[in-house]
Amino acid sequence: ECKCHGMSGSCTVKTCWMRLPPFRVVGDNLKDRFDGASRVMVSNAGSLRNTGGRKSRYNFQLKPYNPDHKPPGVKDLVYLEPSPLFCERNPKLGIQGTHGRQCNA
Repeated sequence: ECKCHGMSGSCTVKTCWMRLPPFRVVGDNLKDRFDGASRVMVSNAGSLRNTGGRKSRYNFQLKPYNPDHKPPGVKDLVYLEPSPLFCERNPKLGIQGTHGRQCNA
């Protein structure tokens, strides 16, 4: 987005800035990625094959947990382990649970 400055709108100086989309749009995009997140496993770089000419920045590779799924893309959201069930009490993780209350998970 830009704004002109000058006499009678002559635009002798132009100020431009980047603008974020509305918060709702950012949230919706994050939710879509969260809903489509893939469970992955970490594989050693020693077993890395050629990745189509791209050099990996890290010494590991993410592989799908389910071998029938395709590998995650660069912008995909991934996770290593499923989230704990917050409805159930788990003192080891410090989760109080929802005993006596409705759980909306």
